[in-house]
Amino acid sequence: MNKRQTILQQAMFLAEHSDWESIRLRDVATGMNIPLLEIHQHFSQKDDLVDAWFDLADQAMLACQQQPDFEHNSAQDKLLTAMMQWLNAMASHRKVTRQMLYYKLEPGHIHLQAAALLRISRTVQWLREIADLKAQNVKRIEQELALTALFTSGFVRWLTAPEPAVTAARNWLERGLRLGRWRNLWH
Repeated sequence: MNKRQTILQQAMFLAEHSDWESIRLRDVATGMNIPLLEIHQHFSQKDDLVDAWFDLADQAMLACQQQPDFEHNSAQDKLLTAMMQWLNAMASHRKVTRQMLYYKLEPGHIHLQAAALLRISRTVQWLREIADLKAQNVKRIEQELALTALFTSGFVRWLTAPEPAVTAARNWLERGLRLGRWRNLWH
């Protein structure tokens, strides 16, 4: 595990034992017995830890392509597998993930909200790549809008559903993907 991952792991550990709002970068450095400067070398602000957390989910999502016979699945099945991989990558810290999102959505954090929209767009583009979706022009726009709505609503369902949250999210995503197939979106 590299230093960046260790720092993120320490921040998540601290947040699980208190909450995301109360974690400070100084706390992370103190917990690791390293200078604050070393944290800064990897994360210039606390929100960069959130981005790193979601980057890990993106990486897990992309890794699903290495599953046996993944490429033989339908686009709909690829999308479901990829989205579930993304959610499962964060399952061990679902509470903290929810707190991170609430932190980003605070009224004074417009700059964080704009960045969050770009992150969602980036993840949706990776989903399109994973599923080998090739729509262009108006059909691509419709596909991206539908996929963005489905992905974000599935994520919110996963964040807010009582246990087992993964079941609620999966059922929601399956229904949405079937509707998209019916509308001929996943090509």
